[in-house]
Amino acid sequence: FLFGFHNSHTSGRHRGHDVPLPWFPHSDYHYEYTECDVFGSRWRVAVPNKADICTGLPDPVHGTQCAFSCSEGEFLDMQSQRCKKCAVGTYSLGTGIAFDEWDSLPSGFSNQGVNPNDEDIFTNCSSSTWTPKGDYISSNTDECTATLFYAVNLKKPGIVSFEYVYPDEGIYFEFFVQNDQCQSTDSASRWMKISETKWSKYLVCLNLTGNNVLYWRTTGYVVAGSEVKPVLLRNIGISGVSYTSECFQCKPGTYSEKPGSARCTPCPVDTYSNKGATVCLHCDPDKYSEAGSGTCKPRPACTVSDYFYTHTPCDSKGKTQLMYKWIQPKICSETVNGAVKLPASGEKQTCPPCNPGFFFSNSSTCEPCDQGSYSNGTACIKCPVGTEPVLAFEYKWWNTMPKNMRSYTLRQWLSHSENTTGWEVAGEYVYTTPGDQDVDNQMLTLKVPGYRLPQSVSKASENSELSRISFVFETTCSANCTFSFLAGYNQWLNDVVEWWRGSQAKQSYSFLIQKNTTDSFTWSFQRTGKNSEGRKHSGDMARIYSIHIANVIGGVASQCRRCAVNPAGFSSACVPCPPGHYMVNGTGVCKSCPPNTIIRADQSVGVDACIPCGPNTERNEAYTACRSDCSLDVLTTEGERMHYDFSALSNITSFQSGPRFTNKGLRYFHHFNIGLCGEKVRKMATCVDNVTESGNEVKGYVCQSTAVPSGIRSQSLVSTQPVLIGDALIGVTTDTTLSGISSPDWLFPSATGLRDVIFYFGSSESTLACKEGRSATVRLRCNPTVTAKDLITLPSNCSEGTCDGCTFHFLWESQYACPRCTTNNYRAIVSACIQGIQRTTYVWQQPLQCFGGESLPPPVVSACVSLDFWLRFGVSTGTIAAVLLMSISCYFWKKTRKVDS
Repeated sequence: FLFGFHNSHTSGRHRGHDVPLPWFPHSDYHYEYTECDVFGSRWRVAVPNKADICTGLPDPVHGTQCAFSCSEGEFLDMQSQRCKKCAVGTYSLGTGIAFDEWDSLPSGFSNQGVNPNDEDIFTNCSSSTWTPKGDYISSNTDECTATLFYAVNLKKPGIVSFEYVYPDEGIYFEFFVQNDQCQSTDSASRWMKISETKWSKYLVCLNLTGNNVLYWRTTGYVVAGSEVKPVLLRNIGISGVSYTSECFQCKPGTYSEKPGSARCTPCPVDTYSNKGATVCLHCDPDKYSEAGSGTCKPRPACTVSDYFYTHTPCDSKGKTQLMYKWIQPKICSETVNGAVKLPASGEKQTCPPCNPGFFFSNSSTCEPCDQGSYSNGTACIKCPVGTEPVLAFEYKWWNTMPKNMRSYTLRQWLSHSENTTGWEVAGEYVYTTPGDQDVDNQMLTLKVPGYRLPQSVSKASENSELSRISFVFETTCSANCTFSFLAGYNQWLNDVVEWWRGSQAKQSYSFLIQKNTTDSFTWSFQRTGKNSEGRKHSGDMARIYSIHIANVIGGVASQCRRCAVNPAGFSSACVPCPPGHYMVNGTGVCKSCPPNTIIRADQSVGVDACIPCGPNTERNEAYTACRSDCSLDVLTTEGERMHYDFSALSNITSFQSGPRFTNKGLRYFHHFNIGLCGEKVRKMATCVDNVTESGNEVKGYVCQSTAVPSGIRSQSLVSTQPVLIGDALIGVTTDTTLSGISSPDWLFPSATGLRDVIFYFGSSESTLACKEGRSATVRLRCNPTVTAKDLITLPSNCSEGTCDGCTFHFLWESQYACPRCTTNNYRAIVSACIQGIQRTTYVWQQPLQCFGGESLPPPVVSACVSLDFWLRFGVSTGTIAAVLLMSISCYFWKKTRKVDS
């Protein structure tokens, strides 16, 4: 984007400017400055106010240096060329510009919408820009990149400030500054934090003088096609630009009582002011006004909706007083015809009992029971041996507001928050008091220190249900009221979980808590969302009768449960069972589980508490999970034993799918992390959201996140929407089906006869689409030609890794996925005997389907006898035998003749 020097004139849309206004009041002429020369100097010249005046003007004189500026609350007197303080009733930003009205785009701002993709995909983003909305400007909500930028020339280092609302993590929002030396804001600090439902203020120092361009940039990211909330901006202020040659009158509803004011002060409640006021005037007794008002309005007659009641703490006699109070600020009149009076306070009533887990102390206050005890709200009782307290927060009696709950009123979300009471206790319930305005949000917030599963429940079930919050409520409305329930994940992120519109009968609602990042809950009630003034629907209200949160750290107990399963770290209140043992019917008698089994992560008793590990896996030392040590032995159909060693593949391995595209053409990828196997203390595969402040994180064997290419933001990888696919190892086998999970061969056709080794993983995290939870299969295929360790592919007909959305399939080809070589994998080749020498050479059987293990033996050289030697030896031996035979024949012939004679 271009840099430039912006010349602007003061208007109702912004205060101040970065070059001086030329007007200096005089009957015949006024003063102006010439353009600055290369030395930073200029001249002050007189300019006639009428065309026919050509003589008698003051001579030009040297002007102030171009870097000269006035402070806040001052203006430059062109006659004396000195800074003077603004008079009372006026103000000046000095060296600043302020943009506080957004009926249209102020002069000097530029707006641009572009396609963020670097692919050759046509997407029309020309209309995806920031939109002025009167008091603020709103960003786009689609998948285009909308940029609002402003070029400013700084005379000295200054500050840029603005207020923003950033409620939705489905849109990226960044602010950065680039100067004429091509220096830009650090990439780590340019990303804005998610805000709550109120305006957040942001300040950035502008350290370099000269040309600077300010950028506000948003990019929507809606993979599922759902809508996102826009980013809102207002009250942009920039200091360090130049000076102002005049001061501005305070607008109605504000005043300045001292000379040299940099800003005007809003008038308090029940006062008003006109333009340029030095003091606020009180409204007449029969009229009222809100803070910052320029007029007063007649007071309406008081009604029953203008007051509320509450209870005092219990006294030593177990009594509480009923107290009536006017809603503050009080705007109604008790003297108008038909007005009601405030009922008398002080009526005593019997205090309700304490909430479960508490008891009445000697001072008649409710105190929590000691650890290992429980109560129904009266007296504390020790949990019996073999049980443990069920820790929770449970509120069903409302005599005083609990210490970890806060009530306040949030003004219209385009205004500021005020710490006024929004909810009051009423014995059997807590209810919303009549608000100052029907559009106010009456907030009730409950803070939670964290969650911990009972000692009898294994950590393996944390992903399914860590805790649960339930509450009973009702609403009574004459208008279109809204009752909302929000879950807070940190100080910036507060998401609406559920909301109800209009009157609602008494009912219960439950919300499952799966992670320890949920640290607060908020109930909000708004009588109407229409911008109407007054209290037309102040009788509308919401009531909450009870709230219950399970497994809370620092909670109290209303009951105890049997310690059915006790892994290591059991509570002293429970009957301890050694690791690998289960309790027989809660009797306290412990029996050992069979070999290679783990303890079930629920309250099962008896032998059903022991779960056998899957094929080729072994239990861990805590008896809570099955694991693989990365080794495997497989028998072939010929009875041959093949040994595998996958330890080279044990590290966390990452890979991503091919590019995917949203409806608008935004490119993204599915990023996977796999932790296959390993030692007893194994690092888990982790997927995290590094876009928003929520920092959501999942850990397990297999996880997935959505990755946006680095062109969207200045990071190597942008990851969001982490999903856990597998957090438990079910088994390792060459079978294509295990425990209901199938990995058919047609997903990854193979041309070799060697079967793949399949790792089966499961997840206890169920969803609406995957009621049985997600699962994953990782096929390890022997490929000696692959030297890389991370050649992982997805099924060709299921490009996202899953065909049904619940079971994911991966093919991992590697030489480390081959069985270890043995003597059966090579053969001997014996050469011919040449000159009495014979060689034996060993070669691998082809195709080679092994890696490592046995090495090829070295060639063997041995002595031998050739064929012609054996021929000569045979002829000689035959000749000798023939001569010997003839000699013997002759001998016997002669001897025979002597006998005959």
